[in-house]
Amino acid sequence: MNNEKLIEVMRRLSIEAGRKIMEIYNSDDFDVKLKSDDSPVTIADEAADAIISAGLRAAFPDVMLVTEEQADSHKIKGDTFLIVDPLDGTKEFINRRGDFTVNIAYVEAGVPQRGVVYAPARDRMFFTQAGGQSVEETGAFDLDTVGETTPINVSEADNEALMIVASKSHRDQATEDYINKYNVKDSKSAGSSLKFCLVATGEADIYPRVGRTMEWDTAAGHAVLLGAGGQVVRFDDHTPLTYGKGDYANPFFIAYAPTVTLQKA
Repeated sequence: MNNEKLIEVMRRLSIEAGRKIMEIYNSDDFDVKLKSDDSPVTIADEAADAIISAGLRAAFPDVMLVTEEQADSHKIKGDTFLIVDPLDGTKEFINRRGDFTVNIAYVEAGVPQRGVVYAPARDRMFFTQAGGQSVEETGAFDLDTVGETTPINVSEADNEALMIVASKSHRDQATEDYINKYNVKDSKSAGSSLKFCLVATGEADIYPRVGRTMEWDTAAGHAVLLGAGGQVVRFDDHTPLTYGKGDYANPFFIAYAPTVTLQKA
């Protein structure tokens, strides 16, 4: 894989999709449908998916593509592929809370190697550069010209005063029970894959997820966190979270800065 081309294409497509999403987000109204698993989907999800999938297939016709909104793509199996969640945080989008993201990642040998997370309503963009270092871009988010970028790195965690981030829409008692195993200075909630990015920038030390997610929900944020020096492990045995699983469903997991002393489940 040509990583320079990969990042250029993923970044541009995320911006194009983000612009379409914001056009719909700022409209007076939009329809909400339910998928077969009762999760919501909007015209924004579908429009963003059309932009991204067409762009990726044109640029990388020989690379397997898995995308949330195309069920047929979930039947294809392998450990090296592009994976897309065109609008992660649909509930945040529907409720106009802003914490939704465009997610595009490249997985190689089961590991998310490169990824882009773009939060268009928050004007925040995170991506892994061709060499693997994760950065946050600021500026106008021009399609063809990368703005100012700042390398991001996980925190040097203080295990006596940890910063926790957890899901805004899925924060349940099991999550609270696990968080209570730590000495917590502060806890915040965030939607979508932004939680990975808050750990990547050092704004949080640990993000535990005791709930169902799919690989397209996590791959891009996982790549960004790896490129910032972080780790993502299974909740049960603390082994690395891998990709290309048969049904693309994740086990519970923990995303964290390596200086955090992990507690057992």
